[in-house]
Amino acid sequence: MTPPRPPAHVQLFTDGACSGNPGPGGWAFILRDAATGREKEHSGGERNTTNNRMELLAVIRGLEALKRPCHVELFTDSVYVGKGLQEWLATWKRHGWRRREGQRWAAVKNEELWRRLDELAQRHQIKYTRVAGHSGHVENERCDQLAVAACERVRQGG
Repeated sequence: MTPPRPPAHVQLFTDGACSGNPGPGGWAFILRDAATGREKEHSGGERNTTNNRMELLAVIRGLEALKRPCHVELFTDSVYVGKGLQEWLATWKRHGWRRREGQRWAAVKNEELWRRLDELAQRHQIKYTRVAGHSGHVENERCDQLAVAACERVRQGG
């Protein structure tokens, strides 16, 4: 019997863009196999969305592209995604997908996307690395270009 393959190590670079908030938006990711250097990039968009939704979708679509459990180093300029994964998600789940808003409880914004991201994160070991947006980080800049182009396609009806 062949022993199971160890998890692959991949780098996932993501970005989201929105023209207006809400408005037409785009998301993009680059997946890179750390061992081979092979890359896959993909992008898409939605007609009426927010920047935070596009940032989340970029990560979700990137993780969905993985065919087996992996060690994933996630590079994103989204503090929203990073804090959500590292700080907020466990608390939201513990409180029935609610968050404190002053003295009352409120629904988690983008709950369906956070639930999907949580589901995907259970398959993989994810390490979050924050990238400063528009700082010359090559892959982040490429994801930004792809996301903006996807947003523009949506805006023009494509």
